[in-house]
This record gives sequence, C-alpha cells and structure tokens, in this order.
Amino acid sequence: MKKILNHLFENKTFSREEARKILTSIALGEFNSSQIAAFITAYCMRNITVEELQGFRDSMLDLCLKVDFSSFELVDLCGTGGDGKDTFNISTLASFVVAGAGHQVAKHGNYGVSSGCGSSNVMEYLGYSFTNDEDSLKRSLDRAGICFLHAPLFNPAMKTVAPIRKELGVKTFFNMLGPMVNPAQPKNQIVGVFSLELARLYAYLYQQTDKNYTIIHAVDGFDEVSMTCDFKTFSKKGEVLTQISDLGFEEIGEQEIKGGDTVESSARIFMDILNGEGTDAQTNVVLCNAALAIQTIKQGSSFADCYYEAEESLLAKKALHSFKQLLN
Repeated sequence: MKKILNHLFENKTFSREEARKILTSIALGEFNSSQIAAFITAYCMRNITVEELQGFRDSMLDLCLKVDFSSFELVDLCGTGGDGKDTFNISTLASFVVAGAGHQVAKHGNYGVSSGCGSSNVMEYLGYSFTNDEDSLKRSLDRAGICFLHAPLFNPAMKTVAPIRKELGVKTFFNMLGPMVNPAQPKNQIVGVFSLELARLYAYLYQQTDKNYTIIHAVDGFDEVSMTCDFKTFSKKGEVLTQISDLGFEEIGEQEIKGGDTVESSARIFMDILNGEGTDAQTNVVLCNAALAIQTIKQGSSFADCYYEAEESLLAKKALHSFKQLLN
C-alpha cells in the first residue's frame, strides 16, 4: 500500500488493470483499515480517470455474487448519492412506481454514507429483510415486479469498506461505482450523478455497452431530476439540456424535497407519497424520475405518455401494492 499511496501523492494515475488489482486486494482484506482510509481519502482530493473507474468496476463485477436474471427485462434506478442535498428517497420511490406500472425493477441500494438515509436504511426501517438468495429475489420480481439488492450482500469490497466509509462520512469513489456494479446487470438503467464531469465519464463507459441508459445530472448538483433547476441527460441520443418548463412544470424550491436527514423522516415521507398523501412537489419529482425510467425502457415513447403511465401507477395504488408485495 505504501507504494500505491506514494503513486497517488505524486499525482500519478493507475491503468485499468492496476486499478482492478488494487480494489481486489482491498476486497480480499489484504490492507488494514488505516491503509484503506488513506487510499480513499487520497481519491477524495483528486479526479478519477476513465481507466481507474473501469478498473474498479471490473474488480467489483469480478468479485460480486453472481445472479442470473436473464429471463427478466430489468431496469434499475440508482443514483451515486453524494450530492449532499438530503432529499427524501426519490429514486427508491420511483422504483416502486415503475414496478407498479408493470416493469421489472432490480433496485441496487446501500446504506447512506454521506447522507442521512440511503435506500437500504429506509427499506430496512420499513420492514424489508435483505437477502442475496437468487430464488427469493426472483419470487419478488414475479410477485411484486421489483427486487431489492443490498450492495454489501453482493459486493465484498462494499462490505469491507463500509465501516471506513461510515467513519469518514463523505462521498468517495465508491459512490461513483454503485450504479455500475448492480449484480443483476439490468439491460435498462437510469443513473443519477452528482457532478457533470462524472456524468460524462459515465456516458463514455455506457456508450460501450448494449444497455438502454439515461444518465441524469441536475445543474445545481442533484443526482436526479430535482425540478429545482434545469438538468442534463446523457443517452444513446447524446447530451441534452432540459428545462423543467419543457416538461410542463414550474421550478420548485430545494426545501420542498428535503427530508433525508433522518431515517424516520425519510420513511414517513416515503409512505405518505405511496399512499397518495405527499405534497404536489414531492409527488411530481418522483413521477418525473419514474417517467424518465419508463422512457428509458420504452425507447421512442414521449415523456408525457411515460409520465401518465407513472401517474396511473401511483394514483391507482399500484406502486403501493408492489411495495406491500415485496415486504410480504
């Protein structure tokens, strides 16, 4: 590790293969927690390269617990987190809306590190028991249209660094990796990222896959369509800047989508929205993100048609039904 750290301190970068080997060594417990913390911290102070991101991703996918969901047409809605905005769990709620609309969702999630409440925190609080049993997850997909993949149960590197990330309490390159290492490897993916630079790195990597993808970055830093500002999307169609007015809405204030500071408040908002009791701002933000996910699956469909599909799922309590079925 001393050699690796000195390499970083000299502002040198790693090749794809070097990055893969380093993260594999971390996952296999070859370094102690102080060494890992130093390595993570050094990365907090510099920009990651495409080759390094590819290498880290390769390692995570090599080591992850494999699941075979090839018989399902899956979508994942997963943000990097790390935007520091303390919103409620927008992408997780949108996942149930998409499932309620009849699409099959493999939601990849984890505990919050740089935020008060990650998707795993709220799901656990609301009574969901994590599992990595493939048959159980497939039953969830058949019954609820959604399964939840708790990252540490599938990725040994995530489990190894979890306590260190929690103690550091800031976003790290592991935030960047989360959406890319879903063990189900869904064909369709909507990814929210916290910086424009990272959005472009992701776009470069996703162009090399056969996935249908939409990468989202709100210009004021949110890793989702926040409706507080314009947002950029990256897909097979290229880079597009969208104004909230283009979607038929008015911009909202950041305070209107706050609520992720504690697990309890996040869970309360979560259930309010599923029960049709959320505010207009909360509901519309969830539906806009769900609509983009549906549009990612249904290439060529208009945003308006996908929004109506998402709205029907929420208002008719189909999203709530999916949630209840997942917990049963």
